[in-house]
Amino acid sequence: MHDRLRTPATLQRRRIGVFLLVAFGVSWATALVIWTTGGLTDSPELLEGITLATVLLPTGYMFGPAVGNVAARLATSEGWEDHRLYPEFDGTVWIYAAAWLAPAALTVVGAGLYFAAFPGQFDPTMATFRDQLASMGVGVDPWLLAAIQIVAALTVAPIINGLFAFGEEFGWRAYLLPKLSPLGRRRAIVLTGAIWGVWHWPVIAMGYNYGFDYPGFPWTGMLAFLAFTVGAGTFLAVLTEREGSVWPASVGHGAINAVAGISVLFVAGQPESLLGPTPVGLVAALPWLALAVWLLRP
Repeated sequence: MHDRLRTPATLQRRRIGVFLLVAFGVSWATALVIWTTGGLTDSPELLEGITLATVLLPTGYMFGPAVGNVAARLATSEGWEDHRLYPEFDGTVWIYAAAWLAPAALTVVGAGLYFAAFPGQFDPTMATFRDQLASMGVGVDPWLLAAIQIVAALTVAPIINGLFAFGEEFGWRAYLLPKLSPLGRRRAIVLTGAIWGVWHWPVIAMGYNYGFDYPGFPWTGMLAFLAFTVGAGTFLAVLTEREGSVWPASVGHGAINAVAGISVLFVAGQPESLLGPTPVGLVAALPWLALAVWLLRP
């Protein structure tokens, strides 16, 4: 791996085991609370427009891997020498630029592939979105809202979302990835991405990302999501390698979350969620997988 990341010579199974046990335990216990209190669709409202699920997902669930990192270090007396919390800005501006902007470009290409495969679902007038706004009593021009989302996704949203994404990246890319490095660089990156995908499975079973109305629910959604996490996870792993800290991956992850849903605004009717147009669909994930193949080339 890149010389900015010092990695162990042998597989540290105990530390990996403690990390995974805590990361999955905290997040999946949070998912259980969400499920037993109505899931994502019927979660109790705490304040107007804010439900228990919308509070627990970006906190208890997303920060499970970060808690796993801390717990593994404490339980195994590992210390904090290689915490990867310090950003390295010297000569790495292009890494942050890639983290900030590449997700938008890849998402546009992926959505383009989806709409090319299903041209009848592309609606540049955003009629479906316009009807949704009207049903909620919102009289704002949908193009204005779309423009606001796009501008935010390219400016402040990667940073804001990145603060929450840090909870995942401090676990997956800053801790687990280096620990798996004795397996070989490519295996470590792919396995980290796959584990990241499996960690999402409880919320996918509750309708996150793909909804409920697709063939083979929820198992096909769980499997389809792995294609995205391996592809996007490779991108985030390389950012971490090249810069030597967790922050480019956090920004990149935040940028992905910021731009992912914009393509849905241009869908006519109900999209084929397993295929796209968001990056987690199999067709829309193809640019991410192509980039991963290129980044993992010998």
